[in-house]
Amino acid sequence: MKTVRIADRTVGEGVPCFVVAEAGANHNRDFELAKRLIDVAVEAQADAVKFQTYSADTLYSRKTPRFRYLKDVADTDTHALLKSIELPRDWQRRLADYAREKSIIFFSSPFDTRAVDELDEIGVPLFKIASFELVDLPLIEYTASKGRPVVLSTGMATLGEIEEALLTCHNVGNEQIVLLQCASLYPSPAELINLRSMDTMRAAFGCPVGLSDHTLGIHVAMGAAARGAAMLEKHFTLDRDMKGPDHPFALEPGELRAMVAGLGEVESALDDARKLGPSTDESDSLYRLARRSIVAACPIPRGTPITRDMLTVKRPGFGIKPAQLGIVIGRPARVDIDADDVITWDMV
Repeated sequence: MKTVRIADRTVGEGVPCFVVAEAGANHNRDFELAKRLIDVAVEAQADAVKFQTYSADTLYSRKTPRFRYLKDVADTDTHALLKSIELPRDWQRRLADYAREKSIIFFSSPFDTRAVDELDEIGVPLFKIASFELVDLPLIEYTASKGRPVVLSTGMATLGEIEEALLTCHNVGNEQIVLLQCASLYPSPAELINLRSMDTMRAAFGCPVGLSDHTLGIHVAMGAAARGAAMLEKHFTLDRDMKGPDHPFALEPGELRAMVAGLGEVESALDDARKLGPSTDESDSLYRLARRSIVAACPIPRGTPITRDMLTVKRPGFGIKPAQLGIVIGRPARVDIDADDVITWDMV
């Protein structure tokens, strides 16, 4: 499918990029902070705000080694860290209602079938499968069976693994799929992002394609928009100095606003690939005044045959084009021409 319908928005080719403000675990298990994150997403004019619904007990073994990228942001093991930042399940309906009041789409990444059921029950308009879960085909099958659009993040995935996930969705009758290119490092170095792989996935699978971006700053996101990203997901926080695993690489509110505004400007700059000459604004001034034309290099009395050394090329551009010098040379002047006069066809 070239486009996918999410709530009242179309996602895909020929429409503005769908921006997901990823709150993730940056709520720090503080409900008022979670609401404030929704407010920030609304103020930035993002299309949707996303959280994550998981249980540490069903997600990680208690014996899981610590991730290297967390060594400076947490002093506990992986299971204990995830336990400390789980989204309380009873928040979900309240957060969804609050987002609805604020006119922004609310959804979450489910990491187990219970989460899928809970999110389905509160009526989220789409589901997001995280990169690490792309190989969990039973979870993908159960999620896709709900009949809502599914966003598949593809960090670390091969084309074969992406195809398996897509086929799993198709086998339960769901072809409303968006694929997101992703580098699963936090933060991600720009050289690992591989924006051109969006083109590869778009050609291979015929789905809307975008980027789940974990780089620092907003410049890679701008590049994704320039390559036609249909969806862009970016982590955000109130303050990067807050304690938690996802705060350090997230955007702060002003940066999120700048990113959304910048995406719109990049898209407006793309236009439609035609090269049609000057725009109306350029024609009114710059095209006539700033381009060059043939100008008299000296006085040329009426009747004098015009030679090359009598002519020069200067601005403005409303005279005879420089490319037509050869046609002007040798013709007699019809009128007295002063030095620096712009030569027009009625003068020769």
